Amino acid sequence: MVLEAQKTVARRVALDGIGLHTGSAVRVCLVPASSDHGIIFRRVDVTDRDSLIPAHFDHVRDATLCTTLVNGAGVSVRTVEHLMAALSGLHIDNVVVEIDGPELPILDGSSAPFVEMIERVGTLDQRPPRRAIKILKRVEVRFEDKFAALEPGEGFGIDFEIDFPSKAIERRVGSYEVTREGFGALLSGARTFGFRHEVEYLRSKGLALGGSLDNAVVVDGDALMNPEGLRFDDEFVRHKALDALGDLYLAGAPIIGRFHGYKSGHALNNRLLHALFADRTAWTYVAAVEEIEGGAAAAWPDSVVASPAV
Repeated sequence: MVLEAQKTVARRVALDGIGLHTGSAVRVCLVPASSDHGIIFRRVDVTDRDSLIPAHFDHVRDATLCTTLVNGAGVSVRTVEHLMAALSGLHIDNVVVEIDGPELPILDGSSAPFVEMIERVGTLDQRPPRRAIKILKRVEVRFEDKFAALEPGEGFGIDFEIDFPSKAIERRVGSYEVTREGFGALLSGARTFGFRHEVEYLRSKGLALGGSLDNAVVVDGDALMNPEGLRFDDEFVRHKALDALGDLYLAGAPIIGRFHGYKSGHALNNRLLHALFADRTAWTYVAAVEEIEGGAAAAWPDSVVASPAV
């Protein structure tokens, strides 16, 4: 059995783009961090107060259109889910995410550009083993007809179901086994999507100012507006799985178990993490094992306090 080492990026790497909602230019830089540091956002444009924002579910203050993190000084960063999904998929544990604005760039609407960004510089193994959260029993949250749940399982898998009245989407079910080797091809390229009437409404409210067919799949009634079509036959449900992966990485460690979502979104995903950590019998920390060994897990040392890392 080989314990998996923590990882950071091998060196500093930057990427430029525009924010989906602000429409403003933004630069994001990934900076190597020491072991046991975790993932922390740093607003480099904020100099008059605390600019550090932990990537942790307790710091989610809004999840209406995207996942927004806020620190105790009121400094925020929004649309973090696609980067968080890339960090999760590539097993990055420790990094400082420097950003010069309030919103991460939307890029092409998926996690693929973030994956490419990390792969340009590579990753660096660190001496301590990864700490993982092993699900011990099913935890579920519901809202109206929607639900999100975590249950015991080997490795990490996502089962997701969507159901839209548009004939361009309709009901879709996806089941995905998420591994470091397979993440890039499986989920990272699935783009965000929305409806034309929703985009027009958001723009009337000063939102979605950076949205276009270059960074989202847009549906008009029963028709797809993007001339290039879909990247995957099930791209809509794959993207919802991608969002869930990013939202769940705000647990502060990778999860060993299985996620089930039915019409779930950012808010319900966050509620699920709150419900999980509220029940101390539903999870435990373990040392992550290299996936080539079958995804088994070793018990985490008793000296480690079993509470979510901030």
